[in-house]
Amino acid sequence: MKLREKLRVKPGTTVRLADVDPEETHGAKKHPATHDEIPAGVARLDELQYRMYAERKHALLVVLQGIDAAGKDGTIRHVMTGFNPQGCRVTPFKVPTPEEASHDFLWRVHRAVPGLGDVAIFNRSHYEDVLIARVHDLVPKRVWERRYEEINRFEAMLAANGVTIVKFFLYISKDEQKERFQARIDDPTKHWKISLSDFSERKRWDDYLHAYEDALNRCSTDTAPWYVIPANKKWFRNLAVSQILVETLEDLEMQFPEPTIDVSKIKID
Repeated sequence: MKLREKLRVKPGTTVRLADVDPEETHGAKKHPATHDEIPAGVARLDELQYRMYAERKHALLVVLQGIDAAGKDGTIRHVMTGFNPQGCRVTPFKVPTPEEASHDFLWRVHRAVPGLGDVAIFNRSHYEDVLIARVHDLVPKRVWERRYEEINRFEAMLAANGVTIVKFFLYISKDEQKERFQARIDDPTKHWKISLSDFSERKRWDDYLHAYEDALNRCSTDTAPWYVIPANKKWFRNLAVSQILVETLEDLEMQFPEPTIDVSKIKID
């Protein structure tokens, strides 16, 4: 069975993160051949994006979610480097600006959705509104409770208009997070990444996992699947994400458009 099937949250099933081992590699081994697979996947992403950019019939939206230090930035740096920046945009979703907060919660998200031929990567996303908003009681339960269905309808609408959606939850253990936080403290070049909120949020670990479970179980659909990526091992995280993206794009069977002129009659003096 391919990683894509092993890691996908199948609609109608129930994910319990306590049953998922963040160290799991599903039979993959860390050796030179494995390291070769990741650059090969990145190179293949470049080829597939080129086809998509030329064909202009599809768009790709990649959603990255995870608890602090789960590796969202690292995934973008090591895997998404395969995408040509000319047709790819990364959007980090932070605290809403006053203008964004004056609209519905999906307004700022819809503005960042890719057009046909393009790739968009969300570093955090609209799911923050059923995660941090829920954990911190930023809105009443009756508000965040209805957002799951609003998200499903929103993503279904995007899919119906040519946007292929792939959502990754990068899952690390609490001990792994502690080690990564300590590494930031020990490395002066990473001090800029340290935030006091990271440590206060760590105290809400269980609350966030429960919130993630609801998002995974209620919002993984055939047209916008969630994948739970065991992410303690960075090499496996990169391997899994690259393979899933390659297979997803290959399924689109994209073709280069026919030329608008008879190329055989062109002569260059």
